[in-house]
Amino acid sequence: MTVAEVDKPQESDFDLAKKAAGGDGKAFEELYRRHYRRVYALTLRMMGNPTEAEDMTQDVFLQLYNKIGMFRGESAFTTWLHRMTVNQVLMHFRKKSTRSELLTDEGETPIQIVKGTENPGTMPVIDRISLEKALQQLPPGYRTVFVLHDVEGYEHYEISNMLGIAEGTSKSQLHKARLKLRQLIREQAASK
Repeated sequence: MTVAEVDKPQESDFDLAKKAAGGDGKAFEELYRRHYRRVYALTLRMMGNPTEAEDMTQDVFLQLYNKIGMFRGESAFTTWLHRMTVNQVLMHFRKKSTRSELLTDEGETPIQIVKGTENPGTMPVIDRISLEKALQQLPPGYRTVFVLHDVEGYEHYEISNMLGIAEGTSKSQLHKARLKLRQLIREQAASK
């Protein structure tokens, strides 16, 4: 790398998106490099399965490649990409054939507590693992709203716009998700 390259200001996502829309492969590669980890982290939180999240991340970037010309810069590129990611995951969940999840009579995901996470108080990493395991057990709607609100920091009106649901539904699902998470974490702790 030359001194001129080091001193060169970094191109904005908007500029890179315009170049990528015009067929510049290097610009698209740079967008991928900048945003891959964020997209993967979001898909992993929403899907709860690393392999599926990796596949979904690739699907998101394939979708981005096909739709990059639609980005007009009216919002931040990261916001636009985040919405695209959430929509891809939600479309995946809507395809019942891709889900082989067993449900209880009440339509809830059955509780499946994983052994081997003893002494969470002395091992903070285990606390996070317990939370992630509990999060994976939430029904997809609860999990999506919880991740968008409590993890990503979106407001209920933004979530309702993204998911096409009422703001009250978003609030209700968040409340139910928090209650279910508390229950699952207590049950995990009690089983140790």
